[in-house]
Amino acid sequence: MQNLQTTQVGTVQVKSFTLANNQTSRWCSFDSQDEINQATVRRILQAANDSIAKYGSFLIVLAGGSTPKSVYQLLAKEQADWANWHVYHNDDRCLPVDHVDRNSKMARDAWLNHVAIPQDQIHDIPAELGNVEGAKAYAKTLAGVRTFDMVLLGLGEDGHTASLFPNQAVDNSADAVPVFNSPKPPADRVTISQSRLNNTHGVLFLVTGAGKQDAVNNWLNGVAIPATLIAPECGVDVYCFGVQIATN
Repeated sequence: MQNLQTTQVGTVQVKSFTLANNQTSRWCSFDSQDEINQATVRRILQAANDSIAKYGSFLIVLAGGSTPKSVYQLLAKEQADWANWHVYHNDDRCLPVDHVDRNSKMARDAWLNHVAIPQDQIHDIPAELGNVEGAKAYAKTLAGVRTFDMVLLGLGEDGHTASLFPNQAVDNSADAVPVFNSPKPPADRVTISQSRLNNTHGVLFLVTGAGKQDAVNNWLNGVAIPATLIAPECGVDVYCFGVQIATN
């Protein structure tokens, strides 16, 4: 682990590192779940404003999980230029559309059904088609789409992110690819590929809970966990609550 610098942004200390896969990461710790949620909302809304001013649109890729859900519930209460938002998902499970464990259903219930983003600008992964056909369909959806503006990601206890799991071959054959034999059920999933997730102007990992400590330790100690596969030129930001960030 190479410690690049420690800086202060407002009241938050930011620690920057260069880690496995030459990933530059900037780590910010928060003192409560509410603080990390509010900071994430501010970051997303600022990115949206900046992107709409520059490109006329905001392209965001959503993550599943409990912390993103809390953020989405807050976004549902915000005012924004929703007409220019375009929403994608980094992965989803091959389950029926209305299944409680679908990332797309969670995001719609918590946020997207409550704001004025045009329906044809909300791009759910059709994972109900199965992993192979669902990936083919989503790759077509992503064809010709410009660089993402913001990719939201989580971190699994095993170090996975999106549906990029340890000890599985990285498939960059298309922008969206099928996942087989996921170590977490269901076995079949669809994920945006590593290379397409890296084609972004911003990445924000949301890491909360003591159960993620081992994965964080591995990440900071230079282990090439799947989260380090996300290494765009802009680097990645990691917002944390409930885990310790070692500095040596």
